[in-house]
Amino acid sequence: MSINRIVWIVLDSVGIGELPDADRFGDVGSNTLCNTAKAVGGLNVPNMVKLGLGNIDGVTDVDKCDEPIGCYGRLAEISDGKDTTIGHWEMAGIHTPKPFPVYPDGFPKDVIDTFIDKTGVPGVLANCPASGTQIIAELGEEHIRTGKPIVYTSADSVFQIAAHEDIIPVEKLYELCETAREMLNGEHAVARVIARPFVGQKGDFVRTSNRRDFSLKPTTDNILNRCVDAGLDVIGVGKIEDIFAGVGITEAVHTKDNQDGIDVTIDYMKKDNKGIIFTNLVEFDSVWGHRNNYEGYAKGLAEFDERLPEIMDALRDDDCLIITADHGCDPTTPSTDHSREYVPLLIYGKHIKEGVNLGTGKTYADIAQTIAELLGLPKTAIGTSKVSDIMK
Repeated sequence: MSINRIVWIVLDSVGIGELPDADRFGDVGSNTLCNTAKAVGGLNVPNMVKLGLGNIDGVTDVDKCDEPIGCYGRLAEISDGKDTTIGHWEMAGIHTPKPFPVYPDGFPKDVIDTFIDKTGVPGVLANCPASGTQIIAELGEEHIRTGKPIVYTSADSVFQIAAHEDIIPVEKLYELCETAREMLNGEHAVARVIARPFVGQKGDFVRTSNRRDFSLKPTTDNILNRCVDAGLDVIGVGKIEDIFAGVGITEAVHTKDNQDGIDVTIDYMKKDNKGIIFTNLVEFDSVWGHRNNYEGYAKGLAEFDERLPEIMDALRDDDCLIITADHGCDPTTPSTDHSREYVPLLIYGKHIKEGVNLGTGKTYADIAQTIAELLGLPKTAIGTSKVSDIMK
């Protein structure tokens, strides 16, 4: 029997160890999964352990399984970066050899002046790299008083706009982001423009779930477009639609948190569709990784693992489950930024072999190439298919 549907889940930022070139990115010693496990005295993830998570080459401080029920391995990254966009694009088959621009000193005056001119805002606050929660704590009151949006960046290629929902309504904030996305091209083509709405009052500002990412449009030469061109479904759950700027997506649902993302994924699994259900579970990154909250990170992993049997039970006979990540974000290191890491690869299904160590793949795009062969689609430009290793 052939595989007709891929259930593809990205545990955002759950890297499993520094890549050989981590020193170029300031990430020597980063290991999101294993350092988190060590920091809390062990992870409660028995279902991922059964799939082979602890058996992956290089993984420590996670239980090993004598008879794993899935195929397991790790993937390296060949694109020049460590952010969400580059990671997701590569696993879909897109190589990004040139890094997206970053702004460690804030955005140039001409960029900010153009943004103010095109949007009509009364000016901007901040214009510097910052923690999102800290910058709204520091400048939220001034933003409310002046109406000026808070513009900031990070170590990633992002142009972020924070605004109180009572001062700049969410839809208006999205319009500001769309304008920024249109103007940020050429040398200033950042990977993502991000809307960061918040609510509350001084001393108690809280970001809401109305975040939206406005990404660069990827090339159509990727596994998602291969599916669409073949008349198959590509269903984006979470911020997948944003990451790919809608390119190669036939249907999408934005979710509030990991649990909502799992619920929506299972709902789609119970429907009549063929192709790809592509889910991003973002809280590992946004809520725990960037906040250096390793206890929350470990709890989030346990909560996902607790739901994993529901996902596995919902699989059809012609389904293939793929669990992976897009980069690291080690909550135990001083840095609050993403980290350059290997990512896990767990594959499971009725027609998938058990206990196969897939070793180390050279690129995240091994996922795209594997999906292409499983679904009978044309090969992607990069990646090595694992089909001969995983199919019974």
